[in-house]
Amino acid sequence: MKKIDLKKELKQLYKVSAKEPSFVSAPPMNYLMVDGKGHPEGNVEFENAMGALFGMAYTMKFMKKQSDSPADWVVMPLEGLWTHVDHDDPSTWQWTMMIMQPDVVTPELFDEALAALRQRKGDNPAFDLIRLERLDEGECAHIMHLGPYDNLQETVDRLHQFIKAEGKKLNGLYHDVYLSDPRRAKPENLKTVVRFPVK
Repeated sequence: MKKIDLKKELKQLYKVSAKEPSFVSAPPMNYLMVDGKGHPEGNVEFENAMGALFGMAYTMKFMKKQSDSPADWVVMPLEGLWTHVDHDDPSTWQWTMMIMQPDVVTPELFDEALAALRQRKGDNPAFDLIRLERLDEGECAHIMHLGPYDNLQETVDRLHQFIKAEGKKLNGLYHDVYLSDPRRAKPENLKTVVRFPVK
């Protein structure tokens, strides 16, 4: 059984320069998604979202691998869509945390896996919020951010300047792709793709 690796198949979205911003076409893809608000650090809502997202990602992967029409895939990195109503006031931040899924993940598999996860893990409020949704961003501008999340705004500002200089406008939400595990990597070694849909 060949393991599906979307990170390799869509390498144009993940192997991104940290030196110069560029444009990329992001194809429509399916995601597990959970909405929430506030700063992630010390946020129970965020922790519940992580439990639901990764719990579902691995439950679906295991169930599909053991099914009558088996398939296997690499679990993709965490991604986030952000709305900063007031950048300096984290209580106003709204986010959608998500994990990309291969096309072999169906609504039926989602429902079956969610029922199994509820039975195994009990009452997680994020189980009522998680969904499988298709995201179509189209043309985007992106760049790699190297270093702590606290410094992301500098990279975001740089990308905004690039978009404006190229005569384009924002056409969607601020999108982060977290390529590093902050529990294991030092802050200065974190890699985050910063992306904005444009028109």
